[in-house]
Amino acid sequence: MNISIGATSHGPGHVLSQLGSKDERGRISGRVLFRLLRFVRPHWQRMLLAALLMFASSGAGLLAPYLTKVAIDQNIASGDVHGLLITSLELAGALGVVYVASAAQTYILSWVGHRVLTALRDQLFRHLQHLSIPYHDRHIVGITISRVINDVEVINELLSQGLISMVSDGILLVGTVVVMIAMEPRLALLAFSVLPLMVLITAWFSRRARVAYRETRQRIGDVVGDLAENISGMRVIQAFAQEETTQERFEEVNRANRDAYISAISLSFVFLPAADALSMAAMGIVLWVGGTMIAQGMLTIGVVVAFLSYVGRFFEPIQDLSQIYTTLQAATAGGERVLEMLDTQPAVLDRPGATDLPKIDGRVELRDVSFSYDLEKGVLHHIDLVIEPGETVALVGPTGAGKTSIANLVARFYEVTEGAVLIDGADVRDVTADSLHRQMGLVPQDPFLFAGSVADNIRFGRPDASDEEMVRAAKLANADGFIRNLPDGYETCILEGGVNLSVGQRQLICIARAVLVDPRILILDEATSSVDTVTEALIQEALERLLRGRTAIVIAHRLSTVRNADRIYVVDGGQIVEQGDHESLLAQGGLYRDLYERQFISANGGAEQSASCGQHPCRKDE
Repeated sequence: MNISIGATSHGPGHVLSQLGSKDERGRISGRVLFRLLRFVRPHWQRMLLAALLMFASSGAGLLAPYLTKVAIDQNIASGDVHGLLITSLELAGALGVVYVASAAQTYILSWVGHRVLTALRDQLFRHLQHLSIPYHDRHIVGITISRVINDVEVINELLSQGLISMVSDGILLVGTVVVMIAMEPRLALLAFSVLPLMVLITAWFSRRARVAYRETRQRIGDVVGDLAENISGMRVIQAFAQEETTQERFEEVNRANRDAYISAISLSFVFLPAADALSMAAMGIVLWVGGTMIAQGMLTIGVVVAFLSYVGRFFEPIQDLSQIYTTLQAATAGGERVLEMLDTQPAVLDRPGATDLPKIDGRVELRDVSFSYDLEKGVLHHIDLVIEPGETVALVGPTGAGKTSIANLVARFYEVTEGAVLIDGADVRDVTADSLHRQMGLVPQDPFLFAGSVADNIRFGRPDASDEEMVRAAKLANADGFIRNLPDGYETCILEGGVNLSVGQRQLICIARAVLVDPRILILDEATSSVDTVTEALIQEALERLLRGRTAIVIAHRLSTVRNADRIYVVDGGQIVEQGDHESLLAQGGLYRDLYERQFISANGGAEQSASCGQHPCRKDE
């Protein structure tokens, strides 16, 4: 859309309801995992190659201890030097296969992982851009960023590395069991005698880890959300000397995040040493029983050496699987929230069969329109309003009266609750939102500029505009003069938030942006409310040029900016209570006159009263 939108702020009391997981018990959702796997599907060939390499690596890893047994029992025991050389070369070859296959598998998985990461973030951002304004009003920016960055990261870790590792560890585990039982069943069963304890410890770890790691996902979201909010509000924090209070609040959130991670990691500090202890116990059993059997001539040294190697390898996959399980928990928790975001439908959707809006003349009609943000408390009530092509109408009234809501409905940022908004006789719900937005423009109260050059910001609505068109738009907006005095002119980089420009300069650039896209319908939302009188005069002059021949809706508190409007609608309590031009509304002696007197007569200590009352019947004694 050809607009520039001010940032939406949220207070510190904003409810972080979106942080909750759908499944608070921490169960792994197969539905979530299945949906996440679709992001890997485009790379199935590389994932298949990685799986084959994993099989090769696992097989070669299982072969190495057996070759050691062969070298000891057959080659060394019989003094077969040549056979020992062959076996040694075979062992080296097996280790080489492990190295090459593992390295190639790691590279492929990293390659796939980064593309999955990029694709998932791209899809999230694309979806966020299509979500309607109500979604962004209700969700803290920092939390959304945490979803796109942190949750996607852990999802990618599972999809690109965890799943293959799970299969690899499973193969190693089963393969080790099969080989050990085939070599010596009695010794294998004795080595496996510690498994019941291992199962209990793993179950204990997994049960607590699923809760702990979900807590970490929530806490990191809290940290990012609080940090983003505080950075955005740094000017206010410093202006009210609330650095200490804000610091205390952030430290509280940060400590909660730290404690959650320490709690999660502490589980590993208990589980991993316990698993190592059981592994050492199993090796002790193999060494004692195997040594006894060797002494009795029931077993060879090579078998015991191979068993010691297999026992060590046997517990490694179990530990890895438990760690991957925690990643699976975190990825499921993050995946639920990411998928919840992707499943969120825009509040404003094109109807099936919606057509593109042809080039419009600019007639706007609100026909018996009612509107509510939360379907409980109405904001607008039965609004009837008609703006003919090329007319400029003004919406005035007290704060919270519903002026901006009317403009939002015309721009179709929100859907009407009742009634209809029509552009050139077409219901805006019957045309595509994109075709409507391309013929509209907005100059907001809080001018928003993107990081980049001045030229980039002016061209935002028309990236293909020529330099001549861009400069002409800047001149019409009264922005060319100050832009040329900037250090690099039109190529001057605008810092985040436009802090290296004044509010008035940012507003003039926003007007130039609107001029360049040449919209048929223009919405001015308090465009001069935050500037000095000199800049206001420049903006007013620029707006007069911009408004010529266009349908314009002007929202204003400064009534001096709407005197020349073709028609003024006075909005109060979600209803149009008065309408007419400046002169007739003053003559009515209603709300408009009251607002006018407060701004101009009282502000000047009555000096303007006598002057204006000579022209308008607005004396207080009438």
